[in-house]
Amino acid sequence: MTPPRSEFPPMDTGPFHNACSFPVVASGKTRVSGLRRPWNKVAALGFGVALSAIPITQKHDPSLLSNEALIRRAVSLVTDSTGTLLSQTTYALIDALTEYTAAVYTLVSLYQKYTHLIGKMNSSEEDAVWQVIIGARVEMTAKQQEYLKLESRWMTALRLSEMAAEAAYQSGADQASMSTHNHIQLVKTQVQEVRQLSQKAETKLAEAQTEELMKLKEEEPSLPASRQANMGKAEEAYLRED
Repeated sequence: MTPPRSEFPPMDTGPFHNACSFPVVASGKTRVSGLRRPWNKVAALGFGVALSAIPITQKHDPSLLSNEALIRRAVSLVTDSTGTLLSQTTYALIDALTEYTAAVYTLVSLYQKYTHLIGKMNSSEEDAVWQVIIGARVEMTAKQQEYLKLESRWMTALRLSEMAAEAAYQSGADQASMSTHNHIQLVKTQVQEVRQLSQKAETKLAEAQTEELMKLKEEEPSLPASRQANMGKAEEAYLRED
C-alpha cells in the first residue's frame, strides 16, 4: 500500500538537509528516548537551583550575645559620643580663647600709644583716646566671659570622657579606653598651649597699664588742676575695673 503523500513539499535546507532532518513517521519509543537525556539534565539543574534558593540558617557565636560582649559594645558607643562632645567643646574653647587673646593685645597696643602721648594731648584728644580704650576694655571683657562659659562646658565634657574611659577599662574594652585616654591628653595639650598665649597677653597688658600709671605720675605735677582731676578719676575707674 502506497503511503499518503504529504500535502507540503519537502523543505530544502541545503547541504545540511539530510543530516538534520527527522523521519516523517517516528515511533513513540524513538521520540521519548530522544528527549529523555536532555530533560533529565534540566530536571537535575532545576533541583539544584531550588536547593540553592533555600536559606540556610547560620549559627551565631554565643559569645557575641553574652552580657560582657554587649556591655563592651555599649561602652564603645559611649566613648565615641563623649569623644565627639569633647572635640566640639575643645574647638569652641580654643576659638574663644584666641579671640580673647587678640582683644587683650588690642588693648595693650592702645595703652602703649596712650602712654606715649601723655603730656602731648589736649583735653579733647585725651578724652577721645580714653573712649577708644574703654570700648576696647568692654570688648575684651565680653570675650573673656565667652571663653569662661565655654571653659565650663569643656571641663564637663572632659570629665565625661574620663568617666567613659574608666568604664571602658573596667568592661574590658581596652582599645576604646586607650583611644579615649589619648584623646583626652591631646585636647588638654591643645587647650594648655592656647591658655599660655592668653596668659602671656594678660601679662603684657598688666605691664602696659603699669607703665601708663607711672607716666601719669611723672606728668601729673606739670598738668593743670582740671587735667589732674580727670586723670585721677580715670585711674580710679581703671583700678575698679581690674
